[in-house]
Amino acid sequence: MIKENLEVVEKNIQNACKRAGRERSEVTLIAVSKTKPVSDIREAMACGITVFGENKVQEIRDKTAEIKEPLSWHMIGHLQANKVKYLPGVACMIHSVDNLRLAQEIEKQAAKHNLTMDVLIEVNMAHEDTKFGLSPEEAIPFAKEISTLEHLNIRGLMTIAPFTDDPESNRVYFKGLRQLKDEINALSIPRVKMDTLSMGMTGDYQVAIEEGATFVRVGTGIFGERDYANIK
Repeated sequence: MIKENLEVVEKNIQNACKRAGRERSEVTLIAVSKTKPVSDIREAMACGITVFGENKVQEIRDKTAEIKEPLSWHMIGHLQANKVKYLPGVACMIHSVDNLRLAQEIEKQAAKHNLTMDVLIEVNMAHEDTKFGLSPEEAIPFAKEISTLEHLNIRGLMTIAPFTDDPESNRVYFKGLRQLKDEINALSIPRVKMDTLSMGMTGDYQVAIEEGATFVRVGTGIFGERDYANIK
């Protein structure tokens, strides 16, 4: 099933790139493996997938302890500052930076490991009360504020658009995130040059690609529905 699903997703990505006049190489597929067993990840790996996303630090730790092959692991879920210490050297990027305390803790832990952590600023484009992330109005001041943290490489922006049966309805949020990225780049903030937009999930990734996504986060579309009843 995973192989067949990946073939469908890949074809959709190629078609979306073609519609937008973009190269396929401009878009990276993140296979969101949260709640899924290592066997599923290995099945995706056998199909050539090397980039995976997880929502919980403990899952990244457990899975990287078992899977020793060189993969790119992305932390895409809400992150508590006290869990950051487990990520340097394990996660290649953190997508969900939305407050100063978290950014400062990433700086502290990255400095301890003598590395620079790639991060994205999470923006709640639809102003949904149930989601984390800064408001679009807060993003520019926040980018300026954390630009002084020397062990953070601020690569771009991330958003989680509303769940909807009509992917077109999320186009406005994806377009807005791209415009916000361009606006931040135009300010030439020292040490901030954004090249990444993490947006679009199973239901709307094709629209996100048409609006400039460089990372799309697809879970259900690859691995099938999740059974959260079995998750601790």
